[in-house]
Amino acid sequence: MCDYSLAALRTRLAEEGEGLVLYRFATGSLGFASPAELKTQRSGWRSWFSRNQEPCAVCIPPGARLLLRDIPKRLQAIFGLSSSEEVVFVQRSADAWQYRDGVRFKNHQEILLQRLLEGQGATVLALSSEAESLEPAGEEMTFR
Repeated sequence: MCDYSLAALRTRLAEEGEGLVLYRFATGSLGFASPAELKTQRSGWRSWFSRNQEPCAVCIPPGARLLLRDIPKRLQAIFGLSSSEEVVFVQRSADAWQYRDGVRFKNHQEILLQRLLEGQGATVLALSSEAESLEPAGEEMTFR
């Protein structure tokens, strides 16, 4: 639901229909956060009082369906994608101290969230997906 690196932060479960954004938390890891909370954290005098408070990490259950937006052109070329794709949220591993949260595209390619870009947007379409297999489809492609 949330990578091990976000376990010490405030967390909450995503809601269907919610818009999210990838955010680099103080742990150095990418995870989803609410755009409204990020805007509040970064603007105005309120942020002066709360600047040391990290935004809440929004956890997504495996099998949830998302619309991932703003997919970088380099990933579009590597994975054969468009700029927006419907994806299934997956956990690629249960191993301790390993990043595990990722997404599976319709073409069955998977990528860790850590390989995406901060600021990418997503919308939660459904918190479960009965039609999709949660087993990893294969090795993650490597790119630079």
